[in-house]
Amino acid sequence: MVAAHPETGEVTGTKDKDYNLIWFAEQCLSNALRLEVYIADAERAGDSQLADFFRRAQTESRKGAEQSKEMLARRLQG
Repeated sequence: MVAAHPETGEVTGTKDKDYNLIWFAEQCLSNALRLEVYIADAERAGDSQLADFFRRAQTESRKGAEQSKEMLARRLQG
């Protein structure tokens, strides 16, 4: 188990909390893109249940990216 600790710049190289939001948005978008490949693989295999599962996961990844972009925008405005 990894102990929780505040970001001090030792792990990411920056103390900027907004960096973490930017990283999270990028990871969510990267995941959504990767899931597109998994959806296509499942469809080629005729596994609609798995394709639907990956579509739902993709929707959640996109939602995470949108939420982090919105939060970042609010933080940068004020």
